[in-house]
Amino acid sequence: MFTMYKSQNNHQIIPLMNKLLIVFLFCIFTTNLFSKESNNYFKRGKDHYNKKNIEEAKLNFEKDIVRNTKNIESYLYLAKIHKKKDNSLEFEKNLKTALLLDPKNEEALYLLIIKKIKDADYVFATEKYKIFSKHCSKLCSKKNEIDRLIKKSKS
Repeated sequence: MFTMYKSQNNHQIIPLMNKLLIVFLFCIFTTNLFSKESNNYFKRGKDHYNKKNIEEAKLNFEKDIVRNTKNIESYLYLAKIHKKKDNSLEFEKNLKTALLLDPKNEEALYLLIIKKIKDADYVFATEKYKIFSKHCSKLCSKKNEIDRLIKKSKS
């Protein structure tokens, strides 16, 4: 039924397959290296942040995001850094990016709600507060603070 055909070019196919295997293994190895390197940037950023070395922390979180665009924690740390530097636009941009990746992220929701209340954008703040209230687990204690700020802003 099935017959194997002998080809005169078989001796050329095997070295080609070996080369493809080497390229494949190289790709896997370098991907793994980038993943570990990205993790190191995040850890370095966190260490610098905790030591109040804001500029170095910012640089490392940005490097981490280049290699791992979906690391929500890096966006949150960048948002906090921009808040400390009074850069409102970048603060909000990083929070919104974190919320794009995880719409129920409590910390990003909380920080954005507080910012929007200070900006007098009460409709947006109330909208995000509803999401925050439904999904809070770690920061539920902040609900009273947000309630108070929203009520105070309406009066």
